[in-house]
Amino acid sequence: MSFSIPAIQQALATDHLDGWLLYDFHGSNPIAAKLAGLLGKHTTRRWYYFIPASGAPRKLVHAIESFVLDGLPGDKVRYAGRHQLEEGVEQLLRGSKAVAMEYSPECAIPYLSRVDAGTIEFIRRLGLRVVSSGDLVQRFEAAWDDDAIATHRTASEKLYRIKDRTFEYVGARLSAGEALHEFAVQQQMVAWFREEGLIADAAPIVGAQENAGNPHYAPSHDASRPIRRNELLLLDLWGKLDQPRAVYADITWTGFAGTPPAEIVKAFSVIVQGRDAAIAKVKSATAARQPIHGWEVDRATRDVITAAGYGDQFIHRTGHSLGEEVHGNGVHMDDYETHDDRRLVPGTGFTIEPGIYTATFGVRTEVNMVVGERSAEVTGPCQQELVRIAVRGA
Repeated sequence: MSFSIPAIQQALATDHLDGWLLYDFHGSNPIAAKLAGLLGKHTTRRWYYFIPASGAPRKLVHAIESFVLDGLPGDKVRYAGRHQLEEGVEQLLRGSKAVAMEYSPECAIPYLSRVDAGTIEFIRRLGLRVVSSGDLVQRFEAAWDDDAIATHRTASEKLYRIKDRTFEYVGARLSAGEALHEFAVQQQMVAWFREEGLIADAAPIVGAQENAGNPHYAPSHDASRPIRRNELLLLDLWGKLDQPRAVYADITWTGFAGTPPAEIVKAFSVIVQGRDAAIAKVKSATAARQPIHGWEVDRATRDVITAAGYGDQFIHRTGHSLGEEVHGNGVHMDDYETHDDRRLVPGTGFTIEPGIYTATFGVRTEVNMVVGERSAEVTGPCQQELVRIAVRGA
C-alpha cells in the first residue's frame, strides 16, 4: 500500500467529504491503480475501493478476480452479475452523501478525469454528490517523498551533463566542417542516456532554427534538418533513473551557433523574465505559507510574455507535473489550456517552461521546481542567456 489511510481520512474530514471512492476497469484509471498497487498489473473486471472519512475501508471485487485488492485493508464483498454489482456499490456507499472520485468537471483537467461519465451517472443515481479528487491525488499520489526527490536530483544532474556534452559536440562537428543533422545529434544523446543510466518514454527533442518553432517537433531518420552555423538549436531532454519509484527531470536549453540576431536575443530574454516571475511567485507563496494554485503560476509567466507583445506566440501551458511519468498526475502550471485550480503542496515537482514560437525560430527555457514545507527551489541551473555554441571561424 502506497498511502496512509489515517492521513487520507484526516484530509477527507478537513474537506468535509464522506469518502474517496477509487474505481478502475481494465486500467482505465491509472491513478486508482497506482494507489492500489495495481499499476501495470492485468485486471479485467471492475473494482471499487472506498475509503470513508471514518471507519474501515471497504472493497467490492469481481468473483473471478477477488484477490485484486488483497494488499489493501478493509472488508471485501464479491459480486458476479450486474445486479450484484449495483447492489454492492450501493451497500459500499450507504450513509454517504459526498464522495471524491477521479473526476474533473467538464474534463477541465484531462490528466485527472479518469472515471467514465456512465460510472459518474451511476453514483449520482444512488443519490450521492461526486466531487473532484484533485487535491487528494495531489497529496497522496503526485507528491514526492525524500527518496523520490533524491532520484529527481540525480536524474537532473545527468541531464545537465548530457546537455553540456551535446552543445560541445555540435560545436566541434561544425568547427570541423562536418555535415550534421538533428537526428544524428538526437541519437548521440540517446547513447549518452544509456551511458548515464537514464531511461525515458521518448528520445530528446533536437530542433534547429524553424523546427524549434514547433514545441513538440521530433526529428526522425527520414525527417531531419541539417544543423548549420549561424542558426539556433533547441534541446529538450527528459529522463529518470532506471529503478522503481524514480521520478523524472525535464529540461530545455536553447543555443546559437554564432552571434544571435537581436530578434532572437530579445525573445529569449522575455521568456527568461516570464520564467523567473513564476519562480519568484512560487517561492514567495511557499515561504509565506500561502496557498498557491497551478493557474496562478501560469498567469505570472503569461502576463510578462503578453505584456512584451509575444502573447500569441506562447501557445502552451507554463509547466506540467513531474512524476514516474514525465507528465505526472499532479498540478500543472496552467491557466491557458485548462484552469488548474489544484494547490501546490509539499512534495510537488513540476516544470516551468515558457516559450515563444514563430515560423522562423522558437526559443524555450525549462527548469524544474520542488515545493517543500517552508521553501521551494529550482533543482538545477537556470539559463540566463542563449548558449553560444563554440564554432571556430564563426
